[in-house]
Amino acid sequence: MQGDAPKNAVWNYHPPLPLEDPSIFAKGTGIAHIAGWFRRNWLTLSERMLLLLLAIGGYYWLYPSLDAARSFEVGWIFQTYVVNLALVGGIAGALHWYFYMYRGQAKTLKFDGRDQAKNNRAFKFADQVKDNMFWTLTSGVAQLTGFQVVTMWLMANGYAPVITLAENPVWFVVWIVLLPVWSAFHFYWVHRLLHVPFFYTRYHSLHHRNINIGPWSGLSMHPVEHFIYLTSLCVHWIVASHPVHLIFHVLYQGPGAAMSHTGYEDLLIRDKRSLALGTFYHTLHHRYYECNYGNQEMPWDRWFGTFHDGTEAATADTRARKKRMYAK
Repeated sequence: MQGDAPKNAVWNYHPPLPLEDPSIFAKGTGIAHIAGWFRRNWLTLSERMLLLLLAIGGYYWLYPSLDAARSFEVGWIFQTYVVNLALVGGIAGALHWYFYMYRGQAKTLKFDGRDQAKNNRAFKFADQVKDNMFWTLTSGVAQLTGFQVVTMWLMANGYAPVITLAENPVWFVVWIVLLPVWSAFHFYWVHRLLHVPFFYTRYHSLHHRNINIGPWSGLSMHPVEHFIYLTSLCVHWIVASHPVHLIFHVLYQGPGAAMSHTGYEDLLIRDKRSLALGTFYHTLHHRYYECNYGNQEMPWDRWFGTFHDGTEAATADTRARKKRMYAK
């Protein structure tokens, strides 16, 4: 099988170290490099393409129209909530079932060799999965729906700019490509805020109880953190968008979090890497805390000195940074 790495005392599996830089900024802005980045992210089976296809389908068949959103009424708000509950719960649940219950690829490409925690009082119900499900399906889905509902109402009433595909085809496509970039930029900075000791000890530590992450961990957060994390969606209050953009963004922030927290690097089909899911980059953040605040496709950690490349030297630097942060 491609890409296997030897086991060590810390990790069951890890990619070759030090981690490479897959960012669009890694080798400048040459056409060939940008084309390669675009092909990897948008012209192959990827998390982004799957979520985009789901967003298009959701626009036509699942979510209420903007016409229905002109006034706050229980019907369309409840419909939006139920769809989000089904998508978040269905995707996280399916991934958890495949990787952790059915054990579809055992521990092949699993970063942390341990199982999800049980009989651990650090978690609600003394069970990591039940704890994660609780925070995801209560505050997580409710606040995700709340931001979406408010944004739909603003768009429906002309308070937020709206475009159509027919009148703005170029911007329609460009904004889809840029949304994950915006999300990564927003996530890096709000994530750094959440690691300020005041916010970390009160709110973000709930998410970080998940050192050994699984699909339900992605959206398992304190309600205050949910609110801060989901302010990413407020960009549609300012930037001209189509409802498909909003739905794609909602899915990227919600079910997408489950996909990026599987704890496995790839989904294997017939022993071939068929879909990139979790990343070692973010797994390092859950293990060592004060590093890799952002997304491996973006350069923010490298530019601002918070990058952990997986080596022992980077671990030492990260631990020293953590001591300085909490020494005050």
